[in-house]
Amino acid sequence: MLATSLPSPTTVTLSSLLQTFKKTKTTPVHCSSPPPPPSSMDPQPKRVAVCGGGVIGVCTAYFLAKKGAAVTLIEKSSVACAASGKSGGFLALDWCDGGPLSSLARASFNLHRSLAEELNGTESYGYRPLTTLSLTVTESGKQSQSSRIQNLPSWVDGPARDLRAIGSTETTAQVHPQMFTKTLLSKAVEKYGVEVVIGKVDGVGVEGGRVDSVVLEGGRVIESDSVVLALGPWSGKFGMLSSLFRVYGLRAHSIVLEPKEPDAITPHALFLSYYPAQGGKPMDPEVYPRPSGEVYLCGMSSEVEVPEDPEQIVSDPESLEVLKRVASTVSSHLVEGEARLKAEQACFLPCTDDSVPVIGEIPEVKGCYVATGHNCWGILNGPATGAAMAELIVDGQSTIVDLDRFSPARFVGRRRKG
Repeated sequence: MLATSLPSPTTVTLSSLLQTFKKTKTTPVHCSSPPPPPSSMDPQPKRVAVCGGGVIGVCTAYFLAKKGAAVTLIEKSSVACAASGKSGGFLALDWCDGGPLSSLARASFNLHRSLAEELNGTESYGYRPLTTLSLTVTESGKQSQSSRIQNLPSWVDGPARDLRAIGSTETTAQVHPQMFTKTLLSKAVEKYGVEVVIGKVDGVGVEGGRVDSVVLEGGRVIESDSVVLALGPWSGKFGMLSSLFRVYGLRAHSIVLEPKEPDAITPHALFLSYYPAQGGKPMDPEVYPRPSGEVYLCGMSSEVEVPEDPEQIVSDPESLEVLKRVASTVSSHLVEGEARLKAEQACFLPCTDDSVPVIGEIPEVKGCYVATGHNCWGILNGPATGAAMAELIVDGQSTIVDLDRFSPARFVGRRRKG
Protein backbone atom coordinates (compact mmCIF):
# COMPACT_ATOMS: atom_id res chain seq x y z
CA MET A 1 0.00 0.00 0.00
CA LEU A 2 1.07 3.59 -0.50
CA ALA A 3 2.32 4.93 2.82
CA THR A 4 0.07 7.67 4.13
CA SER A 5 2.63 8.73 6.75
CA LEU A 6 4.97 9.96 4.03
CA PRO A 7 4.55 13.23 2.14
CA SER A 8 2.63 12.55 -1.02
CA PRO A 9 5.31 12.16 -3.68
CA THR A 10 5.10 14.18 -6.85
CA THR A 11 5.24 12.09 -10.00
CA VAL A 12 8.69 12.00 -11.52
CA THR A 13 8.82 12.65 -15.23
CA LEU A 14 11.38 10.46 -16.94
CA SER A 15 10.93 7.69 -19.70
CA SER A 16 10.18 6.19 -23.20
CA LEU A 17 12.01 3.04 -24.17
CA LEU A 18 11.28 -0.32 -25.74
CA GLN A 19 9.40 -2.91 -23.62
CA THR A 20 11.74 -5.78 -22.93
CA PHE A 21 11.61 -9.08 -21.16
CA LYS A 22 13.36 -10.51 -18.13
CA LYS A 23 15.70 -13.46 -18.71
CA THR A 24 15.75 -16.36 -16.28
CA LYS A 25 19.20 -17.27 -14.99
CA THR A 26 20.24 -20.64 -13.58
CA THR A 27 23.26 -21.57 -11.50
CA PRO A 28 25.06 -24.72 -12.62
CA VAL A 29 25.76 -27.41 -9.96
CA HIS A 30 29.02 -29.30 -10.52
CA CYS A 31 28.93 -33.10 -10.04
CA SER A 32 32.30 -33.07 -8.32
CA SER A 33 30.87 -31.41 -5.21
CA PRO A 34 27.75 -32.19 -3.21
CA PRO A 35 24.73 -30.01 -3.99
CA PRO A 36 23.88 -27.29 -1.51
CA PRO A 37 20.99 -27.86 0.90
CA PRO A 38 17.56 -27.33 -0.66
CA SER A 39 16.97 -24.08 1.22
CA SER A 40 19.88 -22.40 -0.58
CA MET A 41 19.79 -24.08 -3.98
CA ASP A 42 17.50 -21.57 -5.60
CA PRO A 43 17.40 -18.44 -3.45
CA GLN A 44 14.95 -15.88 -4.72
CA PRO A 45 16.86 -12.95 -6.25
CA LYS A 46 16.37 -9.58 -4.58
CA ARG A 47 13.73 -7.61 -6.48
CA VAL A 48 14.87 -4.04 -7.10
CA ALA A 49 12.98 -1.26 -8.86
CA VAL A 50 15.22 1.51 -10.17
CA CYS A 51 13.33 4.71 -10.94
CA GLY A 52 15.02 6.88 -13.55
CA GLY A 53 16.64 6.11 -16.89
CA GLY A 54 19.57 8.50 -16.79
CA VAL A 55 23.18 7.44 -16.39
CA ILE A 56 22.91 6.99 -12.61
CA GLY A 57 19.81 4.80 -12.82
CA VAL A 58 21.16 2.75 -15.72
CA CYS A 59 24.54 2.18 -14.06
CA THR A 60 22.78 1.13 -10.86
CA ALA A 61 20.51 -1.26 -12.75
CA TYR A 62 23.48 -2.73 -14.63
CA PHE A 63 25.60 -3.48 -11.57
CA LEU A 64 22.62 -4.71 -9.53
CA ALA A 65 21.67 -7.19 -12.25
CA LYS A 66 25.28 -8.25 -12.65
CA LYS A 67 25.23 -9.18 -8.94
CA GLY A 68 22.14 -11.33 -9.46
CA ALA A 69 19.30 -8.98 -8.52
CA ALA A 70 16.03 -9.05 -10.46
CA VAL A 71 15.93 -5.47 -11.69
CA THR A 72 13.11 -3.42 -13.14
CA LEU A 73 14.10 -0.04 -14.58
CA ILE A 74 11.18 2.39 -14.66
CA GLU A 75 11.44 5.27 -17.09
CA LYS A 76 8.90 7.94 -17.98
CA SER A 77 10.45 9.78 -20.91
CA SER A 78 13.26 8.36 -23.06
CA VAL A 79 16.47 6.84 -21.71
CA ALA A 80 19.26 9.43 -21.44
CA CYS A 81 16.92 12.13 -22.69
CA ALA A 82 18.15 14.86 -20.34
CA ALA A 83 21.66 15.62 -19.02
CA SER A 84 22.73 12.00 -19.58
CA GLY A 85 22.19 12.52 -23.29
CA LYS A 86 23.14 16.17 -23.73
CA SER A 87 26.23 16.62 -21.57
CA GLY A 88 29.83 16.63 -22.70
CA GLY A 89 30.83 13.17 -21.44
CA PHE A 90 34.16 14.39 -20.07
CA LEU A 91 36.01 12.10 -17.64
CA ALA A 92 38.82 13.07 -15.26
CA LEU A 93 40.79 10.87 -12.87
CA ASP A 94 42.08 13.42 -10.38
CA TRP A 95 40.16 16.66 -10.80
CA CYS A 96 38.15 15.96 -7.65
CA ASP A 97 41.22 15.20 -5.52
CA GLY A 98 41.25 16.95 -2.18
CA GLY A 99 37.45 17.05 -1.95
CA PRO A 100 34.64 14.71 -0.92
CA LEU A 101 34.30 13.26 -4.45
CA SER A 102 37.92 12.13 -4.75
CA SER A 103 37.50 8.40 -4.09
CA LEU A 104 34.25 8.25 -6.06
CA ALA A 105 35.80 9.96 -9.10
CA ARG A 106 38.97 7.86 -9.10
CA ALA A 107 37.03 4.60 -8.78
CA SER A 108 34.63 5.64 -11.50
CA PHE A 109 37.32 6.78 -13.94
CA ASN A 110 38.92 3.35 -13.66
CA LEU A 111 35.53 1.63 -14.02
CA HIS A 112 34.95 3.60 -17.23
CA ARG A 113 38.21 2.23 -18.56
CA SER A 114 37.30 -1.38 -17.72
CA LEU A 115 33.74 -0.96 -19.06
CA ALA A 116 35.16 0.36 -22.33
CA GLU A 117 37.19 -2.84 -22.66
CA GLU A 118 34.19 -5.01 -21.77
CA LEU A 119 31.70 -3.22 -24.03
CA ASN A 120 34.04 -2.20 -26.88
CA GLY A 121 33.51 1.40 -25.83
CA THR A 122 35.79 2.82 -28.51
CA GLU A 123 33.36 1.67 -31.20
CA SER A 124 30.13 1.54 -29.18
CA TYR A 125 30.12 4.95 -27.53
CA GLY A 126 33.20 6.94 -28.47
CA TYR A 127 35.37 6.23 -25.45
CA ARG A 128 38.87 7.60 -25.90
CA PRO A 129 41.66 9.19 -23.85
CA LEU A 130 42.16 12.92 -24.35
CA THR A 131 44.74 15.61 -23.86
CA THR A 132 43.06 18.49 -22.04
CA LEU A 133 44.16 22.10 -22.38
CA SER A 134 43.39 25.36 -20.63
CA LEU A 135 43.69 28.57 -22.61
CA THR A 136 42.52 32.17 -22.71
CA VAL A 137 40.62 33.48 -25.74
CA THR A 138 39.67 37.10 -26.36
CA GLU A 139 36.76 37.55 -28.74
CA SER A 140 37.97 40.82 -30.25
CA GLY A 141 41.59 39.73 -30.54
CA LYS A 142 43.49 38.70 -33.65
CA GLN A 143 46.25 36.16 -33.99
CA SER A 144 48.85 36.02 -36.71
CA GLN A 145 50.65 32.87 -37.73
CA SER A 146 53.92 34.29 -36.38
CA SER A 147 52.42 34.69 -32.90
CA ARG A 148 50.99 31.20 -32.67
CA ILE A 149 51.53 29.43 -29.36
CA GLN A 150 53.82 26.43 -29.43
CA ASN A 151 52.00 23.10 -28.94
CA LEU A 152 48.61 24.63 -29.68
CA PRO A 153 46.55 22.23 -31.84
CA SER A 154 46.54 23.48 -35.44
CA TRP A 155 42.74 23.67 -35.61
CA VAL A 156 42.71 26.14 -32.71
CA ASP A 157 43.67 29.12 -34.85
CA GLY A 158 41.83 31.89 -32.99
CA PRO A 159 43.33 34.52 -30.64
CA ALA A 160 44.52 32.18 -27.89
CA ARG A 161 47.08 32.70 -25.11
CA ASP A 162 48.12 31.29 -21.72
CA LEU A 163 48.11 27.70 -22.93
CA ARG A 164 48.75 24.97 -20.38
CA ALA A 165 48.05 21.24 -20.22
CA ILE A 166 45.66 20.29 -17.42
CA GLY A 167 45.04 16.66 -18.34
CA SER A 168 46.87 13.90 -20.21
CA THR A 169 45.69 10.76 -21.96
CA GLU A 170 46.35 8.98 -18.65
CA THR A 171 44.12 11.27 -16.60
CA THR A 172 41.36 12.54 -18.92
CA ALA A 173 39.05 10.81 -21.39
CA GLN A 174 35.59 11.10 -22.92
CA VAL A 175 32.47 9.17 -23.87
CA HIS A 176 29.38 10.06 -25.86
CA PRO A 177 27.03 10.15 -22.85
CA GLN A 178 23.82 9.07 -24.55
CA MET A 179 25.52 6.25 -26.43
CA PHE A 180 27.28 5.12 -23.25
CA THR A 181 24.05 5.03 -21.25
CA LYS A 182 22.11 3.20 -23.95
CA THR A 183 24.92 0.70 -24.58
CA LEU A 184 25.08 -0.14 -20.89
CA LEU A 185 21.31 -0.58 -20.69
CA SER A 186 21.26 -2.83 -23.75
CA LYS A 187 23.89 -5.04 -22.14
CA ALA A 188 21.93 -5.09 -18.88
CA VAL A 189 18.77 -6.18 -20.69
CA GLU A 190 20.34 -8.73 -23.02
CA LYS A 191 22.86 -10.36 -20.68
CA TYR A 192 21.52 -9.79 -17.18
CA GLY A 193 17.76 -9.76 -17.69
CA VAL A 194 16.91 -6.20 -16.66
CA GLU A 195 13.28 -5.40 -17.44
CA VAL A 196 12.42 -1.92 -18.68
CA VAL A 197 8.98 -0.56 -17.87
CA ILE A 198 7.56 2.57 -19.42
CA GLY A 199 5.52 4.42 -16.85
CA LYS A 200 5.19 7.42 -14.60
CA VAL A 201 6.08 6.81 -10.95
CA ASP A 202 3.19 7.86 -8.73
CA GLY A 203 4.63 6.80 -5.39
CA VAL A 204 6.61 4.33 -3.34
CA GLY A 205 4.71 1.74 -1.31
CA VAL A 206 5.84 1.44 2.32
CA GLU A 207 4.55 -1.07 4.88
CA GLY A 208 5.81 -1.16 8.47
CA GLY A 209 8.67 1.22 7.73
CA ARG A 210 9.94 -0.87 4.81
CA VAL A 211 9.49 -0.33 1.09
CA ASP A 212 7.46 -2.99 -0.71
CA SER A 213 6.57 -1.59 -4.14
CA VAL A 214 6.54 1.18 -6.68
CA VAL A 215 3.14 2.42 -7.80
CA LEU A 216 2.76 3.77 -11.33
CA GLU A 217 0.24 6.22 -12.63
CA GLY A 218 -2.76 4.18 -13.69
CA GLY A 219 -2.48 1.86 -10.69
CA ARG A 220 0.12 -0.70 -11.74
CA VAL A 221 2.07 -1.95 -8.73
CA ILE A 222 5.61 -3.29 -9.11
CA GLU A 223 6.44 -5.31 -5.99
CA SER A 224 9.99 -4.69 -4.83
CA ASP A 225 12.31 -5.59 -1.99
CA SER A 226 14.28 -2.41 -2.63
CA VAL A 227 13.69 0.81 -4.57
CA VAL A 228 16.30 3.20 -5.95
CA LEU A 229 15.27 6.78 -6.71
CA ALA A 230 17.71 8.06 -9.35
CA LEU A 231 15.66 11.00 -10.53
CA GLY A 232 18.34 13.59 -11.30
CA PRO A 233 17.05 17.18 -11.14
CA TRP A 234 13.51 15.83 -10.81
CA SER A 235 14.41 14.59 -7.32
CA GLY A 236 13.25 17.99 -6.09
CA LYS A 237 9.73 17.25 -7.33
CA PHE A 238 9.43 13.95 -5.43
CA GLY A 239 7.95 14.48 -1.98
CA MET A 240 9.80 11.67 -0.21
CA LEU A 241 13.10 13.31 -1.21
CA SER A 242 12.24 17.02 -1.20
CA SER A 243 11.05 16.75 2.41
CA LEU A 244 14.58 15.71 3.41
CA PHE A 245 16.94 17.72 1.18
CA ARG A 246 16.94 20.14 -1.73
CA VAL A 247 17.96 19.22 -5.26
CA TYR A 248 17.83 22.06 -7.75
CA GLY A 249 18.52 22.23 -11.46
CA LEU A 250 21.32 24.17 -13.11
CA ARG A 251 20.38 24.73 -16.75
CA ALA A 252 23.42 24.37 -19.02
CA HIS A 253 23.46 25.01 -22.76
CA SER A 254 25.34 23.24 -25.53
CA ILE A 255 25.70 23.10 -29.29
CA VAL A 256 27.01 20.32 -31.52
CA LEU A 257 28.82 21.18 -34.75
CA GLU A 258 29.87 19.01 -37.70
CA PRO A 259 32.93 20.56 -39.38
CA LYS A 260 33.51 20.01 -43.09
CA GLU A 261 37.02 18.81 -42.30
CA PRO A 262 36.57 16.58 -39.25
CA ASP A 263 39.99 14.95 -39.70
CA ALA A 264 41.61 18.31 -38.94
CA ILE A 265 40.19 18.28 -35.40
CA THR A 266 42.53 16.51 -32.98
CA PRO A 267 41.48 14.91 -29.64
CA HIS A 268 42.14 17.92 -27.45
CA ALA A 269 39.51 19.07 -24.95
CA LEU A 270 39.59 22.82 -24.32
CA PHE A 271 38.69 24.62 -21.10
CA LEU A 272 38.51 28.31 -21.91
CA SER A 273 38.69 31.63 -20.14
CA TYR A 274 36.74 33.53 -22.76
CA TYR A 275 36.63 37.32 -22.80
CA PRO A 276 33.65 38.62 -24.84
CA ALA A 277 34.08 41.61 -27.15
CA GLN A 278 31.77 43.80 -25.07
CA GLY A 279 33.94 43.36 -21.98
CA GLY A 280 32.97 42.08 -18.58
CA LYS A 281 34.00 39.00 -16.65
CA PRO A 282 35.39 36.04 -18.59
CA MET A 283 33.14 33.06 -19.29
CA ASP A 284 34.24 29.45 -19.01
CA PRO A 285 32.93 27.47 -22.00
CA GLU A 286 34.27 24.01 -22.81
CA VAL A 287 35.02 22.42 -26.19
CA TYR A 288 35.03 18.65 -26.75
CA PRO A 289 35.89 17.18 -30.15
CA ARG A 290 34.39 13.71 -30.51
CA PRO A 291 35.71 10.67 -32.43
CA SER A 292 32.66 10.89 -34.71
CA GLY A 293 33.99 14.19 -36.09
CA GLU A 294 31.50 16.30 -34.15
CA VAL A 295 32.58 19.13 -31.88
CA TYR A 296 30.57 19.73 -28.72
CA LEU A 297 30.60 23.10 -26.92
CA CYS A 298 28.91 23.86 -23.61
CA GLY A 299 28.55 26.57 -21.00
CA MET A 300 26.21 29.42 -20.08
CA SER A 301 24.55 27.88 -17.03
CA SER A 302 22.07 29.34 -14.54
CA GLU A 303 19.63 28.14 -11.90
CA VAL A 304 16.06 28.10 -13.19
CA GLU A 305 12.94 26.08 -12.37
CA VAL A 306 13.03 22.49 -13.62
CA PRO A 307 10.00 21.74 -15.85
CA GLU A 308 7.74 18.76 -15.14
CA ASP A 309 8.85 16.90 -18.25
CA PRO A 310 12.33 16.79 -19.84
CA GLU A 311 10.68 17.24 -23.21
CA GLN A 312 9.58 20.70 -22.02
CA ILE A 313 13.11 22.02 -21.47
CA VAL A 314 13.56 25.30 -23.34
CA SER A 315 16.92 26.81 -24.26
CA ASP A 316 17.85 30.46 -23.89
CA PRO A 317 18.50 31.75 -27.45
CA GLU A 318 21.06 34.33 -26.27
CA SER A 319 23.14 31.65 -24.52
CA LEU A 320 23.17 29.53 -27.68
CA GLU A 321 24.32 32.53 -29.75
CA VAL A 322 27.20 33.10 -27.34
CA LEU A 323 28.34 29.49 -27.81
CA LYS A 324 28.25 29.92 -31.58
CA ARG A 325 30.46 33.01 -31.25
CA VAL A 326 32.84 31.06 -29.03
CA ALA A 327 33.10 28.33 -31.66
CA SER A 328 33.84 30.72 -34.51
CA THR A 329 36.39 32.65 -32.43
CA VAL A 330 38.28 29.55 -31.33
CA SER A 331 38.58 27.91 -34.75
CA SER A 332 38.03 28.77 -38.39
CA HIS A 333 36.89 25.15 -38.79
CA LEU A 334 33.86 25.94 -36.60
CA VAL A 335 32.57 29.12 -38.23
CA GLU A 336 29.22 29.19 -39.99
CA GLY A 337 29.67 27.77 -43.47
CA GLU A 338 32.58 25.57 -42.41
CA ALA A 339 30.59 23.57 -39.87
CA ARG A 340 26.96 22.44 -39.80
CA LEU A 341 24.95 23.13 -36.66
CA LYS A 342 23.70 19.67 -35.68
CA ALA A 343 22.10 20.48 -32.32
CA GLU A 344 21.43 23.39 -29.98
CA GLN A 345 20.04 22.34 -26.63
CA ALA A 346 19.87 22.69 -22.87
CA CYS A 347 19.74 20.26 -19.97
CA PHE A 348 19.53 20.45 -16.19
CA LEU A 349 22.35 19.36 -13.89
CA PRO A 350 21.11 18.05 -10.51
CA CYS A 351 22.76 20.02 -7.68
CA THR A 352 22.63 19.90 -3.89
CA ASP A 353 23.13 22.74 -1.42
CA ASP A 354 26.42 21.28 -0.16
CA SER A 355 27.64 20.33 -3.67
CA VAL A 356 27.93 16.67 -2.67
CA PRO A 357 25.83 13.89 -4.27
CA VAL A 358 23.23 12.08 -2.18
CA ILE A 359 23.84 8.31 -2.29
CA GLY A 360 22.46 5.82 0.20
CA GLU A 361 19.45 4.53 2.10
CA ILE A 362 16.76 7.04 3.06
CA PRO A 363 16.44 7.37 6.86
CA GLU A 364 13.39 5.69 8.40
CA VAL A 365 12.42 3.89 5.17
CA LYS A 366 14.21 0.53 4.97
CA GLY A 367 14.98 -0.61 1.46
CA CYS A 368 14.46 2.79 -0.17
CA TYR A 369 17.63 4.29 -1.62
CA VAL A 370 18.53 7.49 -3.43
CA ALA A 371 21.30 8.39 -5.88
CA THR A 372 21.18 11.96 -7.13
CA GLY A 373 22.85 15.39 -7.06
CA HIS A 374 25.95 14.62 -9.14
CA ASN A 375 26.10 18.09 -10.71
CA CYS A 376 28.46 18.25 -13.72
CA TRP A 377 30.17 14.95 -12.81
CA GLY A 378 27.23 12.60 -13.41
CA ILE A 379 28.70 10.85 -16.44
CA LEU A 380 32.08 10.46 -14.76
CA ASN A 381 30.68 9.19 -11.46
CA GLY A 382 27.84 7.06 -12.82
CA PRO A 383 29.70 3.71 -12.87
CA ALA A 384 31.12 3.92 -9.33
CA THR A 385 27.79 5.20 -8.00
CA GLY A 386 25.99 2.26 -9.62
CA ALA A 387 28.56 -0.28 -8.42
CA ALA A 388 28.48 1.12 -4.88
CA MET A 389 24.67 1.11 -4.80
CA ALA A 390 24.63 -2.50 -6.00
CA GLU A 391 27.01 -3.54 -3.21
CA LEU A 392 25.03 -1.60 -0.61
CA ILE A 393 21.70 -3.15 -1.65
CA VAL A 394 22.83 -6.74 -2.28
CA ASP A 395 25.71 -7.11 0.20
CA GLY A 396 24.73 -4.59 2.86
CA GLN A 397 27.71 -2.29 2.40
CA SER A 398 29.82 -0.72 -0.32
CA THR A 399 33.49 -1.65 -0.63
CA ILE A 400 34.33 0.15 -3.89
CA VAL A 401 33.61 3.55 -2.30
CA ASP A 402 32.91 4.63 1.27
CA LEU A 403 29.39 6.06 1.00
CA ASP A 404 29.19 7.58 4.49
CA ARG A 405 29.99 11.09 3.27
CA PHE A 406 27.23 10.87 0.65
CA SER A 407 24.50 9.52 2.94
CA PRO A 408 21.10 11.26 2.96
CA ALA A 409 21.25 10.90 6.76
CA ARG A 410 23.45 14.00 6.80
CA PHE A 411 20.32 16.08 6.23
CA VAL A 412 18.38 14.71 9.20
CA GLY A 413 17.76 17.47 11.74
CA ARG A 414 17.99 20.22 9.17
CA ARG A 415 15.00 19.46 7.02
CA ARG A 416 13.74 22.31 4.93
CA LYS A 417 10.68 24.01 6.28
CA GLY A 418 7.60 24.79 4.25
